[in-house]
Amino acid sequence: MAQAKPGDLVRAHYTGKLEDGTVFDSSFEREPLLFNIGKGEVIPGFENTLIGMNEGETKTVSIPPKDAYGDYIDNLIFVLKRSDLPPDIEPQLGIMLHGQSESGESISGTIKEIKEKTIVLDVNHPLAGKTLTFEIKLMEVISPQ
Repeated sequence: MAQAKPGDLVRAHYTGKLEDGTVFDSSFEREPLLFNIGKGEVIPGFENTLIGMNEGETKTVSIPPKDAYGDYIDNLIFVLKRSDLPPDIEPQLGIMLHGQSESGESISGTIKEIKEKTIVLDVNHPLAGKTLTFEIKLMEVISPQ
């Protein structure tokens, strides 16, 4: 039975939960996640949990923000003029907007508040600042890549 190590291509199933037990994502109803350990393709805490696991093994792990999506950063809240939005976009609470910063970077953010002339956009990752619990099952170690 193969044991996962950095450099391996692996398949893993997972269920991710918030601290209150709410499931935010699960792969068990679809194909397992396929990624290379050590290439930064998934959050560090998830990747590090797999190292040393055997095929078929399941672990449950709590991952703090620093090893998940980072801390919540208040400076990543922006107030935009509604008139700056494309005319075909009707802002709604909770929807994601995608665009470019003044420097040309791609950014995505969630609408947190809608006012008459402005909207408040949060460009933190939706899971930033949260401790996440994952149940991870290593399905297969395919090969070193």
